[in-house]
Amino acid sequence: MRYFLSETAALKWLEIPAVYDVKRDELYEIDDLAFVFLQQCATPEGGAGETDKAFLDYCISEGVLTTEPVIVKRPPLIKSPRPSLRYLELQITDRCNLQCRHCYVGRPGNNELSVDEIKRVLDEFEVMQGLRLLITGGEPLMHRHFKEFNSLLSRYHFRKILLTNGLLLNTDIFDTLNVDEIQFSIDGMEHGHDSLRGKGTYNKVVQKASDALARGLDVSVATMVHSDNLEEFDQMGSFFRRMGVKDWTVDVPLISGNLMDNLILCVPPEIAGKYLNYGFGGGMHGGGETFACGIHLLCVTANGSICKCGFFSRDQIGTLGGGLLGSWKKVRPLKLVDLECAALACNFIEECRGGCRYRASISPENLCGEKFHEVIRGTGKDIYKCYAYGIINRRGEGLDQL
Repeated sequence: MRYFLSETAALKWLEIPAVYDVKRDELYEIDDLAFVFLQQCATPEGGAGETDKAFLDYCISEGVLTTEPVIVKRPPLIKSPRPSLRYLELQITDRCNLQCRHCYVGRPGNNELSVDEIKRVLDEFEVMQGLRLLITGGEPLMHRHFKEFNSLLSRYHFRKILLTNGLLLNTDIFDTLNVDEIQFSIDGMEHGHDSLRGKGTYNKVVQKASDALARGLDVSVATMVHSDNLEEFDQMGSFFRRMGVKDWTVDVPLISGNLMDNLILCVPPEIAGKYLNYGFGGGMHGGGETFACGIHLLCVTANGSICKCGFFSRDQIGTLGGGLLGSWKKVRPLKLVDLECAALACNFIEECRGGCRYRASISPENLCGEKFHEVIRGTGKDIYKCYAYGIINRRGEGLDQL
């Protein structure tokens, strides 16, 4: 009997050997012996079955292996840097078809990456053993050459996730879309969502999400906490589960860009924090053992700069000219033991991992003020998360002593 690595499985040489099921979004860490065997299974000849039967049965049951020949051109296996770059936020354009009242970017721009630039980024990300590509903007469907960009995606062995407001999706795009998942921005039920994004946008995006699910695409939802949707979270949770949404991510918008002109939408940490406990699923990315959030994440912006994540777009690490690897080598991962939270012996640090490192770098008194972009301390606390975990009560007690 010969065994073959399935079409949706990709070997990844991360900190330790692994196999990633791109379609199911599952990462399996394996030992060196299993890695060698699966490398044989990734060839057209396949691998022989002289290995542990329990391991074989498990791989078959998980869809990692098949007994049917698979002809797929696979990328080279080159050991990743440490830490590994697993998640890439790729802002292909900053053009947008909406002017949402909470958008931290502000007015839509006119920058976008060329298809050649994008291809170089994707090639390097794959060589670096990347797992998830987060295709974003602006509104990525506004890219002038989106069809050409989309045609590139099928050749890469990482998961492709389109982040969109959904309004521009149509039958032609759905029929040719080379992504594994679509993340829709849905910021409330009809009242809450439309108050941010414009009248009538809620019904349109819900219909597009339903269309995506009907076509067999994975669907996730991102929701921002604001003053017009606070009464809608329970209803949203039930609704998204009934729809079949894979992941629901809840976050707090940065008080920047358009939100500076709409501060009435701002929800202070003592209220907004508890809403971060909503949501379900695995989310988009996180920290790693002993490290804070974002250890495996990098962002490429529409003007070609490279930064730690989209929130840190003002703090450029490098440019596309220097390549992903060159920029990635400049990143210094933040250890949990270096956080203020560790010094205060927080019991939730392993679960929380310091929360959003951008919010944590802002002084508490400026979280809702004009000096929001004044970054003062890279090891501070994410106050929203402190309220979410009940470390700080609504009167602010416990802020200095956890």
